[in-house]
This record gives sequence, structure tokens and C-alpha cells, in this order.
Amino acid sequence: MNQVGRIKIPYGAVLSLSGLMFLSTIATAETTKVEGLIQGRSGETLILKTSQSLTLTTVLLTDSTDVAQVQGVFKARRKDMSMAALIPGLAVKIEGTYNDQKELVATKVRFKGNDLERAQAIEAGMHETKEQTQQNQEELEKQRAALEQQQAQLNEHHAKIAENKAAVDAAVARFGQLDDYYIFDEVAVYFGNGKVNVDPKYNPQLIALIDKAKTIEGYMIEVKGFASASGSAAMNQKLSEDRANAVTNILIQQGRVPLTRMLAPGAMGESEQVGNAKSTESEAENRRVVVRVLQNKAIAGTF
Repeated sequence: MNQVGRIKIPYGAVLSLSGLMFLSTIATAETTKVEGLIQGRSGETLILKTSQSLTLTTVLLTDSTDVAQVQGVFKARRKDMSMAALIPGLAVKIEGTYNDQKELVATKVRFKGNDLERAQAIEAGMHETKEQTQQNQEELEKQRAALEQQQAQLNEHHAKIAENKAAVDAAVARFGQLDDYYIFDEVAVYFGNGKVNVDPKYNPQLIALIDKAKTIEGYMIEVKGFASASGSAAMNQKLSEDRANAVTNILIQQGRVPLTRMLAPGAMGESEQVGNAKSTESEAENRRVVVRVLQNKAIAGTF
């Protein structure tokens, strides 16, 4: 048979080539050792911050990964542990090999018992902090919602005040154009010393006065509050104002007097004292509010 063109390779050369391929495989699967802190974990994947380069390394855990806690002064004893012990904050030493995606596939994971306790304490603290933060956030949301509601109510209240003020101003302007008026009727409401609340016995008199006023064309209601001269002038001015406002509220709320028919309540303080201001009887007479039903003479047609 013709053997021309055939190349014979010595048996020894074949063995040498096989040996080189074997050594190359060993080099590719060379074991790597790293140390660091677990930064995070998702299932079988760990994110490790290595102490050597302070970089982040992806570590893969497998069913064959040997996880143990080293014990004793010389770390000679080991205790097999579940992978559940590998929590963020734990300092570990890992042996393994890199895969094609440059992820370290762990064969061994070792850590010290006191490091695990420290990591567990940190994790517990972080959990409590997160819960407290969430509670604080929820409380802030509630407070913000309450403040927004209060602000809305305040805005509505201010709008009503502005509306009422506009109506009262209009009434004052309207009355300011009247040169003279008739006093059709009046009611006096008396108060105790230092008191501003209206005695309920006056309510029927006030309502009756308003009912009469509503029969008069173009009627206006005048409310003036007074105080006795006992005490400071500033205090008495405030008392007369509060008394006038209290009576005005009854006229508007119970008597249903339109604001356009109300003159702005007058706080007269200690002015227009009646009787002997030093006597008890006169002081009682001066602690009063006078409500009058008015009609302009021009409206009445007497000018």
C-alpha cells in the first residue's frame, strides 16, 4: 500500500500535547480567594465589596457551595451553616472560580460567629429604622393632609369673612348716604359685670323687634355696645365690642336679618354713660347693648 503523504506523530508527542491541554484546563479553573463585606443579596447572587480592591464582585451560590462558621481561637473548628446566614453586612472569606461572565462561583464561604452577630444586629437595626421611617412618613402624610384640610377650611372661612365684610361695608356706605332717619323701635340688652354672653330671656324681645322691622320699607338695624366705667378703658372697649357682636350674632342667626340690613356693630366703650356712673345701679344700666330699627327719611318720603 502506498504510504506517501502520511505523517507519523510519535506517541510521546501525543502525550505531551494532552498534558498541555490538561494544564490549560486547570489554569482556567484556578481557585480564587476573596474577602469582603456582603453588600446585598438576591437569591443565589451575592454582591461582595472586596477588601482587596474595594470593588464590587458578583458571587454565585450553588447547591454545592460549602457555607460554614469558623470557631475557636485559631479558627480550627467549623460549623456548617445554612445559606440563609449570608446576610448583608456580614464579613466573609470566599473561595471559588470565575465563570465566563466573570462571576465568582463560590465553592466555600467562611465567616466568624461574632461577625454574624454583628451583621444580624445591623440588619435588625436597619429593619427597625425602615419601619420607623415608614411610620414617620405615614404620620407626615397624615399631618400634611390635615394641614391642607385646615388651610382649605381657613381659606373658606376667610372668603366668608370677606363676603360678610363686603356686605357690611355696603350697608355702611348705604347708610352713610342717608342724612337723617327715623327710630322706629329699640331694645336694650343688659349684661353682668365683665360678661359678654346674652341672657336667653332677651331672645324673644330681639326676635320680636326684627319681625317688626321686616314690615318697614328700607329698614336698617343699628347695634351699639356699651360698658360701665369700672375697670380699664381698654378692657371696657373690648367688652362693649364683644357684647355688640354677641347680640348681632343672634339677630343674624336667629332673626335671619340680611347683612345688607345691618350697620356695622358699634363698640362705644365707656362713652355715653347714663346716670351716676359711681352707683351700682348706673353701672348695671351702662353694661348694655342697644338695638334700633331705623328708616331713612328719604325712603319714607318725608324730605
